[in-house]
Amino acid sequence: MAKYLLLKHYRGGPAAVNDVPMEQWTPEEISAHMQYMRDFAARLERTGEFVDAQALSPEGTWVRYDGEGRPPVTDGPFAETKDLIAGWMVIDVETHERAVELAGELSAAPGAGGRPIHEWLELRPFYGETPTVSE
Repeated sequence: MAKYLLLKHYRGGPAAVNDVPMEQWTPEEISAHMQYMRDFAARLERTGEFVDAQALSPEGTWVRYDGEGRPPVTDGPFAETKDLIAGWMVIDVETHERAVELAGELSAAPGAGGRPIHEWLELRPFYGETPTVSE
């Protein structure tokens, strides 16, 4: 088994087919999208392929070590994760092909008008995990 991170992006990747920002969706469209995500995760729990998932708030803070007892904290500059990453899911699957299959299915979550978003998801293996790719 190999673990993969599926990253959902606010922006930064190629435009989705149904490219309407979530802040323009109706409450019903948001509910349908979130239900799709919950149902998808529940199905992967039953197959043993689900590890974890979280949606991320656009708020964020930069922190770094700057000497003993003085971590500087700032709210920017941001053009990184707070603006880009909407959420993530960790899966644990037998093959890279299965990870690609699940990412493709997840990209069909409904969006504006109840139509599938066909959003681009970033699929990344965990470091140290060797993807099993057959060509």
